[in-house]
This record gives sequence, structure tokens and C-alpha cells, in this order.
Amino acid sequence: MVQRLIAILSAAFLLGACETASTTSSDSASDSASSSASGAATASASSTDTSSSSASSSASSSSSSADDAMTTAEKLARVGNTVYFDFDSAVLSYDAQVTLSRQSAFLQLNPEAVVVIEGHCDERGTREYNLALGDRRASAARDFLLAKGIDAARIRTVSYGKERPAMLGSNEESWAKNRRAATVLN
Repeated sequence: MVQRLIAILSAAFLLGACETASTTSSDSASDSASSSASGAATASASSTDTSSSSASSSASSSSSSADDAMTTAEKLARVGNTVYFDFDSAVLSYDAQVTLSRQSAFLQLNPEAVVVIEGHCDERGTREYNLALGDRRASAARDFLLAKGIDAARIRTVSYGKERPAMLGSNEESWAKNRRAATVLN
């Protein structure tokens, strides 16, 4: 009986290890259903510890399938592609540094990715002043990524000043959303 149980568990783990990532959501759903069914069969034949590891294995393979289906731009957006600044400032806040650290990790995992950091400002100030401030904001984000070990050849900066607002309006909420450095794939 113990040998039979070991053989069933071995087969379940072998099949779980051989599973390939699917590219469509319908395949992913059917794979999840079959993984859940095999996890239930395994759970009935084994102890609680084995069934929980089987369930976590199928959950992680389902999660990895979803990550594989995402584009590189969607993955960058997931880690955070925008950092925000205070009024008339190009100093990186703690939150901005955390976001840029995640971007750095993303770029290290995706060595083929080349990015453009766009510096933006709110509508207050002259066109020339905002272009210069946007450039300082983009440069601050670039310098942080360079300090984290990202190759300078993979990062380009551009300043749009107040020309491309993320949110229209003449209030503090709109201005806060427009004072930013956005990292986009090139």
C-alpha cells in the first residue's frame, strides 16, 4: 500500500514538473482545472502536507503562465513605471526610490529592454522652465537606475515639460499627477 502511494505521488509530481506554460487564457483555465483535479486526487491519497505542496505547485505554475503571457511593457507597468515629485523639485522621494528599485530589478531580469525616461511637469511655470525641470526629473530617475548597475546605453531621457499632462485640470490633484518621470520601453 505504501509503495502504491509513493508511486502515485511520484507520478503526480512528475506530471506537475513537466507541465508547460500555455499561451491562451482558455488553455490556462483548463490546465488549472486539471491541476486542481489531480491535486484533489493526490490529496485523497496522501497526507495534508503533500496536498498543500501540490496545491501551491499548481498555483505557482498558473501564476507563471500568467506572467509569461504578459508583454514586457505590461510587466514594467506592473512593477511601477511612474514616479512622482513634489512641487518645483527633482528630488526622489522614498516612494520614488522604491519604485525605481523595482524598475532596476525588472531591467536586470530583462537585459534586452531599453527604456526612455520621460520628465513631466504641471502646467505652472514657463515652457522653458518646465522643460528644464522635466529634464532634471528624468535625469534624477536615470541616475538612480545607473547607480543600481543598469547600463547607461539602455536608458535615454527626454523632457516634455508641461506639454503632455497625465491629467487635465488646474487643481492640486491634477498637478500632482503631472509632476512625474515615466519610464517607457523604447
